[in-house]
Amino acid sequence: MPVIGLQLMMLKDQINEKGMYEVLRQVRELDIDSVEVSQVEMTDELIDDLVRGRADFDVETAAMSASIAPGGNGFALETEFDRAVEACTKTGARFLRIGMMPFRAMTSKQATEEWAASVEPYAARLAEQGITLCYHNHHVDLIQFDGERIFDIVRRVAPSLLFEVDLHWVQRGGMAPLDMLEAYSGACKLIHVKDFRIAPLPEETVTKFEAKEMDMKEFYGAFLSLAQFAEVGQGNMNWPALLPAAEKAGAEYFLIEQDDTYGRDPIDCIRESREYLKSIGY
Repeated sequence: MPVIGLQLMMLKDQINEKGMYEVLRQVRELDIDSVEVSQVEMTDELIDDLVRGRADFDVETAAMSASIAPGGNGFALETEFDRAVEACTKTGARFLRIGMMPFRAMTSKQATEEWAASVEPYAARLAEQGITLCYHNHHVDLIQFDGERIFDIVRRVAPSLLFEVDLHWVQRGGMAPLDMLEAYSGACKLIHVKDFRIAPLPEETVTKFEAKEMDMKEFYGAFLSLAQFAEVGQGNMNWPALLPAAEKAGAEYFLIEQDDTYGRDPIDCIRESREYLKSIGY
């Protein structure tokens, strides 16, 4: 069974306030076994805390973040390749993940191909070191150029680059997540587990529209913005079917993530997601 983990983007403020070590203590108290590190500065002290956290709390590092060029999230492989490998060796992490391709790479088939071609040598070199580089999708990765999804282009041009599949974003991109997991079976190593919820239409919005204080364009904009990130089990996604399918597709980690908690304490949201996963056997 895949290891249950947490995308630490949800607790980046806490990491910056009290350090990685104390956050890993909280993660263990939530009965979570691994973490993925994102959106924090990868200092030597933070890396040492990941090592201590594994020793003291038995919380493993599932993955850390990387980009190709400097200025992205995590290790910049152009300039920090050796440091990224060293950090993986120290922490025991077997995965690095790229959180998003540059926006320019999403604009055309040629742009996507060029980006994927720039990534492939790094993915291949990392594989030689026993580290798997994965690409994290958003809804835009379901864009089709000449009938070929961005997903397909990446797999064709960068075969050494595997996937971190965010099932919420697959759903939002208009592809059934079960279909996606089947189509890319074997390449789906890390799974972001977050639900997809449609919020109620605010009564205030309807009142303004009825009073002609909002025109149809403004109202329709609000109507189309009801999609939300949700705690696992609090949305519309079929997790009892999705998680076994993800495991069959090659998943090694299930990582709880919620991009926006809408004012709720993220710890409460994480706890709710973890309890739901327990309730269905995870």
